[in-house]
Amino acid sequence: MRKYTLPASLVISVLVLSVFPACVKSMSPEELKAAIEILDVQSNWVAKTYQPWPPKLTLVPTISFRIKNTSSKPINYINFNAIFKFRDDQENLGDNFLAAIRKTPVLPGELSQVITLTSNFGVEGKSLASFKDNFQWRTVICRLFVQSKGSVHVPLGEFEISRTIDFKEPEPVGTKPKQETK
Repeated sequence: MRKYTLPASLVISVLVLSVFPACVKSMSPEELKAAIEILDVQSNWVAKTYQPWPPKLTLVPTISFRIKNTSSKPINYINFNAIFKFRDDQENLGDNFLAAIRKTPVLPGELSQVITLTSNFGVEGKSLASFKDNFQWRTVICRLFVQSKGSVHVPLGEFEISRTIDFKEPEPVGTKPKQETK
């Protein structure tokens, strides 16, 4: 009696591989864009590096938002890519890729947690006051993309980054305020 283990295992492998792509099918770009609504968008500049002496402060743009699932199915394995660039420039200032929504899906009609993307490059100055007259600190645009389960990057929109700075320099150490004498 002969055993045909090689052909049988080959047939099983082909069947499994033919079913596997259906299990991980990615959404079309149109389906992905229609399934996501961007809400609660906030942007500002945050400190990437700060040192009091020699004075150095590097500010980077950041954008935060939530998504609403507008589809009839739960969505998960959602990645976001933010590309930051100065308005009217061809080169990117910086970017950030984030695998934001993983195993726990966003159910239909529900909102995600806050998603924050921060540029890896920014603008350098010496202090907060130096940014008022810093010619390099210009209006930045964030182009936001979404991707899911191997799909192409789908553009979600462009957002202007606010010029609000979310950073406060610490008070100098060892200095006492002058007391008024009467």
